[in-house]
Amino acid sequence: MRTRILGSGSAALEVSTLGLGCMGMSFAYGVADEEQSLATAEHALDLGVTFLDTSDSYGPYANEELLARVLRRRRNEVVLATKFGQRFHEDGRRTIDGSPEYVRQACEASLRRLGIDSIDLYYQHRIDRTVPIEETWGALSDLVSDGKVRFLGLSEASPESIERAHAVHPVTALQTEWSLWTRDVESDGVLATVRRLGIGFVAYSPLGRGFLTGTIQSKEDFADDDGRRAWPRFQDDAIEANRHIVDAVRTVAESLGTTPAQVALAWVLSRGEDVVPIPGSRKVAHLEDNVAATSIVLTAEQQAALDQAAPVGATVGTRYPEALMGALRA
Repeated sequence: MRTRILGSGSAALEVSTLGLGCMGMSFAYGVADEEQSLATAEHALDLGVTFLDTSDSYGPYANEELLARVLRRRRNEVVLATKFGQRFHEDGRRTIDGSPEYVRQACEASLRRLGIDSIDLYYQHRIDRTVPIEETWGALSDLVSDGKVRFLGLSEASPESIERAHAVHPVTALQTEWSLWTRDVESDGVLATVRRLGIGFVAYSPLGRGFLTGTIQSKEDFADDDGRRAWPRFQDDAIEANRHIVDAVRTVAESLGTTPAQVALAWVLSRGEDVVPIPGSRKVAHLEDNVAATSIVLTAEQQAALDQAAPVGATVGTRYPEALMGALRA
């Protein structure tokens, strides 16, 4: 597995070209088999996929506890990224908290759950509109000085927030959804901002939460406890309206003798050496399919065909339910 560099200068972090998004092992997509998930994470390391992504909110907490079982045996092989910023209350409420006090509290809790001394890449998962980001990042910078964290990142932040955070402490990576059916970053200033500042881009859901694999025909394909059943883009009318995107991906895949998933990942990888996709996998077979995408080089004609089928802003349906959309681009 080749590597790529996230960030620049003193904030540069070398990671595997492809990462592993671990959220689905504990959260959002229905009940997962823990032993199967652990086997997938272990096999990822065997294949050179050493950049593992989690968050305290996945579960909540369960995903970090799951990965701790891998880290106990193979910590030196892993570049571990986790996140903070979503506080979960006993009454079931979830609030966004970027207060300096919570920054340290959340970090200490993640370190305990993960069973490690230092987090390689620590993201602010969502921006707290009630706390100046300079205060949040001052506390994060202190964690770096204390050796609790090595590098810092942001998730789903606006260009203004990225600029302001970077002025306090260098941002190594910006994590946001990016794929052929989610191309907002190309038009809303986010991608332009991180490239101007020398910040790496970590693309989550590069397979469109499974849609670009071509295996989803209707929301009835999901288990009853799969959160996608309620999301706008996975309603049947949206699936039908967006089907032409999958058709274009499948056409390119057939011409290459590969899978749609591999083509969708190859498209993200082709966006630049500063981009690292982190597709989620709970099964070894899916992981191996994704890893094979790193050897695919799309021609200019193939890229143009995909871009034409899925131009910026063309996808029908919002990517999150309305209640969650408000936390994006803060």
